[in-house]
This record gives sequence, C-alpha cells and structure tokens, in this order.
Amino acid sequence: MQSNFDERNWLAWLVKVRILILTFLFGIELVVAEMTTAPFPKRLFISTILLWYSLSIFYVLLLSFWQEHRIQGTLQVLTDLVMVSLVVHETGAWDSSLNFLYPLIIIVGTLLLPRIWAHLVAALAFILYGAVLELNYYEIVPTYCTTHPELKGLLAIMLVNLFAFIAVSYLAGLLTGKLRQARVQLEDASGALENLQALHENIVESISSGLITTGLDGRITFLNPAAQRLLECPAPQLIGTLVSRLFLDPLPTVESPKSHAEVRLETGKSFRKTMRVRVTELSVPEQKAIGFVYALEDLTEVRRLEREVRMQDRLAAVGRLAAAIAHEIRNPLTSIAGSVSMLSGVPEMTVEHRHLLDIVTRESQRLNSIITDFLAYSRPKQYQFARVDLIRMIEDTLTLLGHRLNAENTGIQVERRFAVPQAWTMADGDKMKQVFWNFAENAVRAMRNGGTLTVTVEPLGEDWQVGFSDTGAGMTAQQTEKIFEPFQSNFEGGTGLGLAIVYQIVQAHEGKVWARSKPGQGTTFILRLRSLDADRSATQPGTHAANLPAAPQKAASAAGGGSRG
Repeated sequence: MQSNFDERNWLAWLVKVRILILTFLFGIELVVAEMTTAPFPKRLFISTILLWYSLSIFYVLLLSFWQEHRIQGTLQVLTDLVMVSLVVHETGAWDSSLNFLYPLIIIVGTLLLPRIWAHLVAALAFILYGAVLELNYYEIVPTYCTTHPELKGLLAIMLVNLFAFIAVSYLAGLLTGKLRQARVQLEDASGALENLQALHENIVESISSGLITTGLDGRITFLNPAAQRLLECPAPQLIGTLVSRLFLDPLPTVESPKSHAEVRLETGKSFRKTMRVRVTELSVPEQKAIGFVYALEDLTEVRRLEREVRMQDRLAAVGRLAAAIAHEIRNPLTSIAGSVSMLSGVPEMTVEHRHLLDIVTRESQRLNSIITDFLAYSRPKQYQFARVDLIRMIEDTLTLLGHRLNAENTGIQVERRFAVPQAWTMADGDKMKQVFWNFAENAVRAMRNGGTLTVTVEPLGEDWQVGFSDTGAGMTAQQTEKIFEPFQSNFEGGTGLGLAIVYQIVQAHEGKVWARSKPGQGTTFILRLRSLDADRSATQPGTHAANLPAAPQKAASAAGGGSRG
C-alpha cells in the first residue's frame, strides 16, 4: 500500500496531467469542429471543459489542506469518469474518438486505489460508457452522432470496450502490483544501503586514526574528525588543498618500497608533531584508482617517551661516571690549591709569577665548582614530601629574581598568569624552588638584551601545568631534544648540569618536564605535577630515595649552571 507521501505525489501528478490533457482536447476538438460540418455543441463542450478545469483547481486547493488522500483519489477518479462520459456524449457517443480516456482513468485508478477498487473503476467506466451509448441510441438525450448503427453493431461496440476495459484493468493491476513490489524492494534496499553507508560513515568518523582522501592530483577531498584534530584545522579550510603542503617532509608514495613514513607537521596552533603516514590507492571495483587514502597516526608522545628513556639511560651512565671521577679529581685539586696558596706567600715572586698563580687559583676554584655540581648530580638525594602550594613557591622565586633584575637593570619584565589562586601538590618545597630558579635563570640568560618572562600556572586534568616562557633567541629541534642532558650548556661559564638536576628532581616527583622552542620565537619550559585537592588534609611528610643524607639546597644558590640547548 502506498504511503501518504506517495499518494499525495500521485494526486499532484494527476492534476497536472489532467490539465494538460484538457488543454490538448479543448484545442483539438475546436479545430475539428471548425473543419467539419458534423453537429457539435460547441457551447456545451466549452462549458464542460471549463467545469472540468474548475474541478481540477478545486482539487489542487483541497490537496493543500485535506490529508485524506485516499478519499481524494477516489473522488477525482469518479469525477473524471463522469466528465469523460459527458465529453464522449458531446463528441458523438459511438462516433467519439475520446473513449480512449476511459482506459487512462482505469490506469490512474489502479495507481491510486487498491486492486479491487481498480476493477470497480473499470466496471463503472463500462456502465457509464454503455449508458451514454444506450441513451444516444434510443435518443433519450439529444444526440450528436453522425451515424446510427444497428443494435448488433452497438452491442459489438460495447463488448469490445468491455473487453478493453477489463484487459486494461487486469494488466494495469499486474503492472501496478509489480511496481509497488519493486518500490518496496527498492525501499528495503535503499534502507539497507543507507544503514550500511551510515555504518561505514560511523566507522570512519569514530576511528582514532586520521584519514585523508585525495584525488589523483593530490588535492584533499575528505577528512575524518580524527584527522582534523591531528591537523588542528577544520575540514572546510583543507578541502581542495594539496596534502603535501601540510607536512614538512615528503609523503610516502604507493610506488615506494615502504608505503609508510614518519613526517613532521607544523600546525601553527601548537608545537611540531611527528606523524606516521600510510598511503594506499583509493580504487573502485572494476575501475582504476581514483585517488589515494592517507592514514595518520600521532607519534609525538611516543617519540617523546622514547627520547625520555634514552635520556634516563644516558643520565644514569653519566651519574655513575661523575661519582667515580669526582672524588679522584678533588683530592689532587685540593693539594694543588694548597700548594699554590703557599707559593703565593713567597716574597721573591715577581708580578708575572703572581699573575700566573692567580690564574691557577681561579681555574682551580672553577674546577672545584664543576666537581661540586658533579657530586650534587650523582649523589642520591633525600626528598621531604609535604603538602605545598606551587603558587607561593613560584612567587618566592620570582620575588628573589625581581630584586636581582632591578639591581642589574637587565630590562627584563616578569609577567604572571595564574589561572588559580592556589595550586596544592605533594612535593619537596626546596627542590621545587631549585627547579623554578633554574627555569628562571635560563630564561634570564637567554634574554641578554631584555625581554619578557611569562610564568603560567593552570589546571590540566588531574595535573598542574607550570610554564616559564622567555622571548629569547630560542633553540633548534636538535638542541631542544638534548636540553636535559648533562654538559649541554650554551651559556658561557655554565656546567650544563642545572637542567639535568632539574630532570632528576621532577622524575623523583613522578612528574613530567619538557621544553618547547623555535629559533627566534623563544623557549618555554613546561612542568606537570599531580594536583592535590585543597580541602584534603595534609599528609605526613615522608622520605624518598634516602641513601645518603644531603641538606636541601636553596633555590638561589643551587642553580648549578643553566643548561640550555
């Protein structure tokens, strides 16, 4: 059975076709009437056509506000049968050439009504047609026929039309049934196709890997949400652009031995990312390739963790080496310093000799400072964990830094951007101040000609994120990767152990620390520590990794020579 939507469409189609047929018949019959001398009631015919036009307009209006489409279809079919009978009567009954309109109405009835009603329409059409012929044959009504057949001829005409009406009704019913069955199958297939398409779209939209499709020319045609998140750009801005322009490295090709490669991505909204890109041909069955599919996987965090593991291994090896040689160097160094001090008291020494002794003394002190840093780096540290406020510790560090900057007139401004008034965590306060001082010290050294140091604190999930950003010269990617390794200082007079010690402290706190930098765009040191709810009662301080006791170092005095790559 047809839906209301289909019935309404059929009714609207019927009105349009009826108006076209009426216009055509009106013109043809008027032309025929002018060319022949047969009796033709022109005024009556015109009145009938105008009445039919009026009924059609009425049904158009009725269709717009009455939703009973089945009843409307029945009314229109019955009205058309009556109007066709009038037109056949006015154009000569058995002499009329318009009796073909009855089969058309029967076909329309099979489309709009159930099959049994279609057969009833055929029967009613035969009754009306037979009534018109009988009324004209016996001259019960005014006749406009040009011939007068015998009764047998009239019966033959009626039987032929009866057979035609029945045949049309039967065949139209079969065809309509097939049409409805095909429509149901088509709707089922269309629904299954839509479900399958929706499933495929949901799969593509839900997978965590980014997907990009391009044409053969390499221009982007589609991106799934994961690809938009990885590229940090909405699809409308990327559609139609060359996919090769998104990455800093060449993309793999389907012809290459490996269909995947690691490439770097510069998003503009964040720092550089590392992506694994796989490429395959986008092909349609029984056709050639129509494009390419690129699968994106973000390896930025994986590569960072790998670098962190390598760094920990190198730091452990350097720590063992420093512990082994520091004591061996300090003993002869002490003897050298003592001997030089005794020589400086000899009265026979010349000015040149005393100058050379000053150089030896100064370099011995510098070497002793380096060995002190070695020992601080390699010696197991003792941590006293307590409930502390990161904001307060940062403020203490920045207060000391501000006095120094004012005294030295460096032209450096300090800007605070704290998203919260307090940031509680479990940490060793002295060690954390040492971390903050190292960050601040490196920033100051990077801005020799002045600039701005921006310190931020903000919540990020279950962590606090602290950032120290300068407006200095910045670093290359290679320098950033090795920033926390020992002996990587780019500053004159630095030992390169300050940030290595920072890395040890952060690891002991189970936190994360890294640097972001670009040449000419400054550097940002980022620290993440687990947050502690301010309403939670303070836990008792404990001891962590206590092998050899060591007194906590003050932040201002234990910077240890900034390491800046």
